[in-house]
Amino acid sequence: MREHSDTGGAIPRRIIGFHQDDEHHWVADLECGHTQHVRHDPPWQVREWVTTAEGRASHLGTTLRCVKCVAACSPDRSDQERSRTK
Repeated sequence: MREHSDTGGAIPRRIIGFHQDDEHHWVADLECGHTQHVRHDPPWQVREWVTTAEGRASHLGTTLRCVKCVAACSPDRSDQERSRTK
């Protein structure tokens, strides 16, 4: 399993889906119930894969480090609210 170490000192969590926020930015839905923006914003964040459905699908099951898990935050959205978009 691939891992993206975007944020040090956090817990790796698998990506289970994607959705767009109100500003049409892509957000990863994590297995823990938290969410994390996955922007392609060069030169700061190079994530060209997030710009296509195929790219997002290829990253399902990979991990992002969840800072919210370390802080013991409640899930961001319930499973009923989460609309997974590929």
